[in-house]
Amino acid sequence: MNLIDCSLVELRKKILNKEVSIKEVSQFYLDRSQKLNPKLNAWITLNTEILKQAETLDQKISRQEISENEKLLGLPLGIKDMFCTKGLRTTAASKMLHNFIPPYDSEVVARLKKAGALVLGKLNQDEFAMGSSNETSFFGPSYNPWKMDCVPGGSSGGSASAMAARLCSATLGTDTGGSIRQPSHFCGIVGIKPTYGRISRYGIVSFASSLDQAGPMTATVEDAALMLEVMCGKDEKDQTTSSQSVPLWSSQLNPSLKGKKIGILKEYSNDKGLSSDVQKTMDSVYDYLKKEGADLIEVSVPMTQQGVPMYYLIASSEASSNLARYDGVRYGHRSNFETLQGVELDEFYSKTRGEGFGQEVKTRIMLGTFCLSSGYYEAYYKKASQVRRLLRDQFIQAFQACDAIVSPVATSAAFKLGHRINNPLEMYLNDIFTVSANLAGLPAMSVPFALTQEGLPIGVQVMATHFNEQTLLDVGFAIEKGSSLKGRYAHVE
Repeated sequence: MNLIDCSLVELRKKILNKEVSIKEVSQFYLDRSQKLNPKLNAWITLNTEILKQAETLDQKISRQEISENEKLLGLPLGIKDMFCTKGLRTTAASKMLHNFIPPYDSEVVARLKKAGALVLGKLNQDEFAMGSSNETSFFGPSYNPWKMDCVPGGSSGGSASAMAARLCSATLGTDTGGSIRQPSHFCGIVGIKPTYGRISRYGIVSFASSLDQAGPMTATVEDAALMLEVMCGKDEKDQTTSSQSVPLWSSQLNPSLKGKKIGILKEYSNDKGLSSDVQKTMDSVYDYLKKEGADLIEVSVPMTQQGVPMYYLIASSEASSNLARYDGVRYGHRSNFETLQGVELDEFYSKTRGEGFGQEVKTRIMLGTFCLSSGYYEAYYKKASQVRRLLRDQFIQAFQACDAIVSPVATSAAFKLGHRINNPLEMYLNDIFTVSANLAGLPAMSVPFALTQEGLPIGVQVMATHFNEQTLLDVGFAIEKGSSLKGRYAHVE
């Protein structure tokens, strides 16, 4: 049986119908991962206990002890290394946490396990999720399986690379400014960031607390909808989670676009930085939407033009605060002084943090500390937060005129390794189309649509208003129907 062509939903049906055992599925993905990871560098840590865990679930099926809530029974998932996993190393791709083994699961991982999913391993990423290319990882960059000299995107680059090469049945990422959607676009998979507050952040290594949100990265929209049903919901351990009910999105998917109003952002469509491949793809998408009966209307959100500076001010400030906890005292990396006798505490902190953090993380900590310092807080962080509220209000007003907004995900397809890593401004501008959804707390997704002449995927971004994931998924489902990339994966042998 060729499991590589199965979506998450199809694989689940085969397991429940006993066409294939959970151990066979786990063995397939484990073997494939061990074979291809030396080329892709997608995994940081593999779960060596997965086959034993699979046997236990197979016995459960044979005894007919399956619950209706076990929607992901026996499906091996890849987890970005920002999520705490009990007994399995969690590093955030940093030297600072290279030997950290959590004593508990993050809430998201706990919910996935409760639904019957298996953790195949932990996936590579930019260090502390700070980056757009997966080149800041302490463990080295991941590679794009469609073209090995290109980046897979970031920060969830390992998750995108593993999913595109089908090293597991689905993966988990985090999105602070586009870190699920941009790598999904680069690697030709579906990636969703739900409304802020839909998913608990408990047990996820913090980057920027008011922006971070977990989400699924999958082969199809239906797979992503199914995973969201398991991942979303109120969590008493995270007071920012919403008490909104969680619909059965996967069983209510509707690809009809007739009568739907699709917004085209004036500020995004006027951007002159789009590559010819992205522009051609977007023109094809707009033609397809109209052909399917959608009404395309222009909407305006002027504050999106301030999105990138707004995002980096807020994200760096919150990162500076969140990463202050890594002092080398309680856990994580500690500087190896020959003797601590006579060493001042501030010198100990400085040496430990200087060794433990990479250059990108240090840059953002320093920028954030400056923005929060006395005399500058009012001018930078507070002002950015005020403009952020205006951005949110403008989006709410725009969604009164349309059901969803469709736009590019990034200005180009995947770029070559090393091409932008030494040019921070060019790298940061890569997030121009994605950061606004995080700043406004909106649900957004990337759906693969076409390949460039060089064979690199191009995705389409869909945004909807707060807590309207059903419309988001429906429009994404419709776009997927017209895509030449649905279910396709990168061949790496």
